[in-house]
Amino acid sequence: MWRGGAVGLFCAGVAGQLGKNILVLDHAEILGENIRNSGGGRCNFTNLHSSPVNFLSLNQHFVKSALARYPSAEFIKLVAAHGIDFHEKHQGQLFCDDSAKQIIEMLFAECSKGKVTIRNPVTIKSIQQEGDLWAVATDDGLEKSRAVVMATGGLPVPAIGATAYSLDIAKQFGLNVIAPRPALVPLSFTAETFGNLNELAGLSIPVRIAAGSKGRRYGACRFNEDLLLTHKGLSGPAVLQASGYWEEGEPIHIDWLGAIERPGGFNCDELFNNEENRVKLSETILASVLPQRLAKAFADQRGLTGRKWAEVSKKDRQALKELLTNWSVKPAGTLGWKKAEVMLGGVDTKDLDGQTMISRKNRGLFFIGACVDVTGHLGGHNFQWAWASGFVCAQAL
Repeated sequence: MWRGGAVGLFCAGVAGQLGKNILVLDHAEILGENIRNSGGGRCNFTNLHSSPVNFLSLNQHFVKSALARYPSAEFIKLVAAHGIDFHEKHQGQLFCDDSAKQIIEMLFAECSKGKVTIRNPVTIKSIQQEGDLWAVATDDGLEKSRAVVMATGGLPVPAIGATAYSLDIAKQFGLNVIAPRPALVPLSFTAETFGNLNELAGLSIPVRIAAGSKGRRYGACRFNEDLLLTHKGLSGPAVLQASGYWEEGEPIHIDWLGAIERPGGFNCDELFNNEENRVKLSETILASVLPQRLAKAFADQRGLTGRKWAEVSKKDRQALKELLTNWSVKPAGTLGWKKAEVMLGGVDTKDLDGQTMISRKNRGLFFIGACVDVTGHLGGHNFQWAWASGFVCAQAL
C-alpha cells in the first residue's frame, strides 16, 4: 500500500507483475500530478548519464545499488516499448515529444498489467504495526498488509499533493529524519549585495557556478549552466543546481566567462591582454563575450565605461578579470518551498537498506523516492531515483 505518484505507481506496477497483491492508496483526486507538471508539461523522465555523482545525500554510496540494478537505460526501454516518442535536450535530459500524460498513462498501464488496485481519494488516519502485519486505517475502512511502502514525495509543491507524511511515519517508528529544506530553488538577494545587476532582470547567460565546500552538509559543487537574472535575484539552471549545496551565510561564486564555448576554446587571458583591443572601449571589449547590458554593468561597476582599453592599467584589468571570473555574492536566502522543485533531507539512509529500501528497524516498512535523503541534480535525475528506488523495493516485497 502506498501513494500513487510517480514512484508509487511505478513500484506498484513492477510488484504487481511479480505476482504481488498490491493496493495503492492516495489522498489526491487526480494521480500523477507531479509527472503532469514536470518538464514544462513534457516530463523530463530520466537522464542518459544518471549516476551516483548526480545525487546529494549524507551517504553518497546509498544510491549505488539501486541505480546499478535499474539504470536509466532500463526505463528508456520501457518508455520505448509503450511507443512514446522522446528527444534529448541539454546534457542527456530526455523529454516526451508529445506530453507528460504519456508517462502517466504508461504507469497506469503497467499497474493494470500487474492487476494493481488503486483507491483514491482516500485519507489515511493511522498506520500501526500489529505483529507481522501492518494496519492502515482510512476513511474508507481498515486495510491490513504484510508490507507498507511510503511514497508520498517531498515537501515542495503541496498543491499537487506532496506532503511530509512519510517523514511523520518515519519518526513514528523510530527512524531518523534529516531536517528537510528546499532545493533546486532560486536564491534571493538584498539590494546591497546584488548591486546594479538587479536592473538586468530577464537576461540569461551560460556561466560556471560554484557553491558549498568539502566540510559542509553536501560538499561542494561546480556546474556549467545557464543563469537567469530576475527582479528577486538569481535563478535559472545554474542557480537551481547550486542551491542544494549552498549553506545560509555563505557566498556563491560565478565565473561569467567560464562557460563560453568557441571553436578552438576560449582563452580568458587573450581577452584582457590582446593588443588589438587597445583602441576599443572597455565595455565594447566585454560585449564581445558578454551580453551588451551585462558588459556595460560590469564596466560601470569598475568605473571603466567610456575608457579605451589602453587607458586601463594592468592592475585595473586584473581586478576586472577577477570580478568576472570569481564574482562572489552572498544570497539572502531561497525563495522557499513554493518555488522549490525538490526537497533536501528526508528519511536518513542509515536507517534504510539501500538494496531494498526497507527500514532496518521495522520489518515490512519501506520508504522510496523523494521522501528519502537522496536528491538528484536538475535534469531528470530525481525521476531516475524514483524509478530505481521503486524497482528495488518492488523486488523485495
